[in-house]
Amino acid sequence: MKLHAAIYALLLVVVVAVAGFIPGRAQEAGMPGQPPSNGAPPANPLKVALLHWYRANTTTSFKVGQQPYGVAFDGTNIWTANFGEGTVTKLRANDGEVLGTFKAGAEPYGVTFDGANIWVSNVGDGTVDKVRASDGKNLGTFTIGAPPGWMAFDGAHIWVTAGNNTVAKLRVSDGKNLGNFAVAGPPIAIAFDGANVWVTNGKNTVSKLRASDGKSLGNFAVGGSPLGIAFDGANIWVANRGDVTVSKLRASDGKLLGTFTVPLSPYGIAFDAANIWVTTDFAVMELRVSDGTVLGSFDTRNPTTGVAFDGANVWVTEFGINAVHKF
Repeated sequence: MKLHAAIYALLLVVVVAVAGFIPGRAQEAGMPGQPPSNGAPPANPLKVALLHWYRANTTTSFKVGQQPYGVAFDGTNIWTANFGEGTVTKLRANDGEVLGTFKAGAEPYGVTFDGANIWVSNVGDGTVDKVRASDGKNLGTFTIGAPPGWMAFDGAHIWVTAGNNTVAKLRVSDGKNLGNFAVAGPPIAIAFDGANVWVTNGKNTVSKLRASDGKSLGNFAVGGSPLGIAFDGANIWVANRGDVTVSKLRASDGKLLGTFTVPLSPYGIAFDAANIWVTTDFAVMELRVSDGTVLGSFDTRNPTTGVAFDGANVWVTEFGINAVHKF
């Protein structure tokens, strides 16, 4: 019950009216090969190639189900977990057209793609659904017991938060639980670094487990109430909702490389192949991956939660208006 209450507490985003606090749009960067005229960082070559070099706050919003939290990309489409109505929504990434809304368990929170299927964590009934990405067909529902949080795929297994300060390892072919492995506190979210899984937990730490056998490789201090977690190819990034910071740890040994202030309670975090994106109350922040410098603050006027990158654009859920934004 305590874990269940903790999950619900983390789901609750406190809406605070802060007039004039968040800039309405980020500064635009200069053209490729030219210094920016307004002091903004130069354009990233990868984003130039993706025709997304600009930093102007030009966003597009698409309606999904009620109270979307988690969001994931399946290679072609975007999926959202609609906590308020027990469904997941599938949208075409190139234009945001809704391709279907499919039944999930009670209070779906996270969505994760395994290369063929979408996995949905259901906080309300302690289950995980396996949904075929091509047509939304439910291929199985697997009981975790405790309210599951945000999951990760390691190439062969789904890792999901479980009760009694553990994470469970599920075989993707049939959902069989291959073991529950201890972490330092109540787990919330998981990321995979190519060899290990990293777990944010309620002890203001992240736990590192070897994916092959679940062996603990260490617990590392971060900020207060860590929630979202992401891997950038070399480092682990953690959104610390409790003390409005983001932590950067070296994945090889867990060494803390930096702590960066991100106002308005960071929630979700993602890597876009160049920079780090963080969702917060009322804004989405873009941080430079090398040193954590804030490159942009994009005013959404609504609390943002989940965040995912589709290879060209960043998608962010806004549970208060039942929408997903494409940046």
